[in-house]
Amino acid sequence: MLDLWFSEFHAPDAKLSILVKEQLYSEQTPFQKIDFFDSETFGKFFTLDGLIMITEKDEFIYHEMISNVPMAVNPDIKKVLIIGGGDGGTAREVCRFKTVEQVDMVEIDERVVRLCQKYFPQTACALDNDPRINLIFGDGLKFVQDAPEGAYDLILVDSTDPLGPGEGLFTTEFYRNCYRALNGKGILINQHESPYYKEYAYEMRRAHKKLASVFPIATVYQFYMPTYSSGHWLFGFASKGLDPVKDADFKRWSEFGLQNRYYNPGVHLGAFALPNYVQEELQKEDEKKQIAEALGWYPKVTLMMNDRLATIDEMISYIQHKGKNSLVEN
Repeated sequence: MLDLWFSEFHAPDAKLSILVKEQLYSEQTPFQKIDFFDSETFGKFFTLDGLIMITEKDEFIYHEMISNVPMAVNPDIKKVLIIGGGDGGTAREVCRFKTVEQVDMVEIDERVVRLCQKYFPQTACALDNDPRINLIFGDGLKFVQDAPEGAYDLILVDSTDPLGPGEGLFTTEFYRNCYRALNGKGILINQHESPYYKEYAYEMRRAHKKLASVFPIATVYQFYMPTYSSGHWLFGFASKGLDPVKDADFKRWSEFGLQNRYYNPGVHLGAFALPNYVQEELQKEDEKKQIAEALGWYPKVTLMMNDRLATIDEMISYIQHKGKNSLVEN
């Protein structure tokens, strides 16, 4: 008898593999490939384009951390917008807060929702059962662009990696539209990649740079996710004025009476106590931006290298060797 293994590469020479008991379903939608599996250790899990989204074993970690952190910082949150989150877990956690009055959930791929309702009722249980949830199938980019100014207290961007359907949710324009759609105490939380492997760390730095260019308060917080790349994963926290540590009101949060499996006030504080190597990566990006601004061209020019946008490192090196006048503004 042959064993069936699911493998996800985290780097060219590193991967996570799970022994599969059964492949439950597979479908190619207009947006992405969806697969559902069952396993002994992690229970059921599903993937999009070959990347693990959630498992029955560890989904609670991700969903508690995306929802409880902003609710502790502003316990008065009433109107929430979720972009993505088709498995339903983020909506489930938000709806545990009885003071929340409205949850608009915008998912581009209806098949993700419908299949999770069938194969993952653990996370999708609130989607058909809580009247506060308005389920909208459409483009989250356009929805935020058209949203009224100051319409939301909280925006949760529960997206895939910045490829395919999730690519547009990592742009400066999208973050600006989120800023406009948030009220004066508004908070934005976004899936922020991992700081560990090179490719993921690069996307983390890009996302942080863009958030910091739009919001006066922008940082990241960490959590441990066993089935994500390296296990060390981040959310971005951005707000118009609330500090995620100084303004956290744990007394009021405790009055919600939630029985969590991962999140608690100590975890909240620890999540923002970033390891040195993560701080250095973020500071490095901030310093590069300051250098670029001092050179007088950021953000007016871009440099293409091998059919992609050059990094700030590459642009600074180019200027040092070729001179500022070699760049053309665009």
